[in-house]
Amino acid sequence: MILTIKTDNPTADICLYVEAENTQPKCYSWKADRQLASQIFTKIEELLKSQKCSWQDLSGIIVFKGPGSFTGLRIGITVANSLAYGLDIPIVAEEGEEWRERGQRRLFAKENDKIALPHYGAEAHITLQKK
Repeated sequence: MILTIKTDNPTADICLYVEAENTQPKCYSWKADRQLASQIFTKIEELLKSQKCSWQDLSGIIVFKGPGSFTGLRIGITVANSLAYGLDIPIVAEEGEEWRERGQRRLFAKENDKIALPHYGAEAHITLQKK
């Protein structure tokens, strides 16, 4: 099973693909807003259970790397990196409209980014410290 994670906006999206190219994924989207960090693991676990799978059935992760919300991307990519490391499975990060398809091709080609990095699409707006 391949897990995909997209957290670039207030509606989070996770999907599971079986180990074959061009199969229809089982997906779940929810309005996460500011609860993304506290909900994402539970939502992934619920999706796995709905397919009668466990964390150990995951064989790869595709994560959307941006552009998008700074905090949303940071949370989704951190979760993806943590799962990939903890489960010792490959991870690839992609952007654009066909990010899942490109990610699948890369995983099937045995590619592994090892650590996914975000692409925010703009410089961070950092508040300057007051004197």
